[in-house]
Amino acid sequence: MTETPTYHAVRCLGTAGFHTMRYAQWGDPANPRAVICVHGLNRVGRDFDRLARALSGRYRVVCPDLPGRGASDWLRDPAGYGIEPTAADLVALIARLDVETVSWVGTSFGGLIGIALAGLPQSPIARLVINDIGPHLEWSGLAQIGAHLGRDPRFDSIDDAVAYLRTVSAGAAMRNDAEWREMTLSVLKRDGDGYVFHYDPAIADVLRAMGRRDFRAAERQLWQRYDAIACPTLVLHGEKSDILGAETVAAMQGRGPRPQVVTFPGVGHAPMFFDPVQIAAVRDFLFAEAG
Repeated sequence: MTETPTYHAVRCLGTAGFHTMRYAQWGDPANPRAVICVHGLNRVGRDFDRLARALSGRYRVVCPDLPGRGASDWLRDPAGYGIEPTAADLVALIARLDVETVSWVGTSFGGLIGIALAGLPQSPIARLVINDIGPHLEWSGLAQIGAHLGRDPRFDSIDDAVAYLRTVSAGAAMRNDAEWREMTLSVLKRDGDGYVFHYDPAIADVLRAMGRRDFRAAERQLWQRYDAIACPTLVLHGEKSDILGAETVAAMQGRGPRPQVVTFPGVGHAPMFFDPVQIAAVRDFLFAEAG
C-alpha cells in the first residue's frame, strides 16, 4: 500500500489537435496488474484516493483527470468530451502503461466509457466495475445534472462551495462534514477572490445538446456494447440513485456479462468510495482475480 501517488501525463490526439491528460499513479510502477479508475462527468481523479490506497499493495492504480477536468487540458472542441472521444484518450493511456490488460473502475460517466470499451472485440479490459450507471439512461436524473453543470457557479468561500455541493450531490451521502469538505476541495480551485469548480463548463454542452431521441439512440448502442462484454463484471448501485434504477439493474443482471451486483442502502448517485464498505466491495471483486 502506498500513501501518496506520483503524477504523470500522456499526450492524446483529438479533432482539434493534441491535448494533455494528466493522471495520478499509485503502487509499484512496474506492476503489470493495473487498475484504471475513471471519475464522473464533472469530477476528478482525486475521487479515488482512498480506493487507490486500498488497492495499491496488489495493483498499480491509475487515476486520470479526464480532459476538461482538474489538471488536464481543456479541449478546443467540446465535442471531444463525449463518450467515444474520451474512450480514445483512455486507450492512449492504456498504451502508455505498457500492459496487455487492465481492470477498470468507472463511476457514472467513467462507467459508460468502461462499457463502451469492454464491449469491443479484443478489449484490454479484463475486469470491470460499473459504479451507479447503466445502458439505460434515466432522463430526469441526467436533466438535473445538465442543469446544474450549466450554472458555472462562483463561491465567496470554501464553506459556500461545500454547502452547494451538499445540495446538488446529496446522493453521494457522505457520512460527515469532513468528508463533504474533502469531496468539495478536490474539485475546487481559487479564482481571484473566490472559488470555482475545476472543470471546463463546456463539458455540459454535449449533454445539453442531446434530446430524448439522441439519448435513446445512445442507449441502443450502449446496450449493444454491454451485451458483448465477456469479462467478469461488478455493478455498484446506490439504492436511492436517480441515474441507475432498480429495473435497469435487474435487466443488467439478466443479460450481457450477468454481473455481480452490490447495492448500498441509503446512497444515491453516486457511491464515492469514502465508506470502507464501498471500498471493500471493489477490493474483494478485484482481489479475487489477483490471488
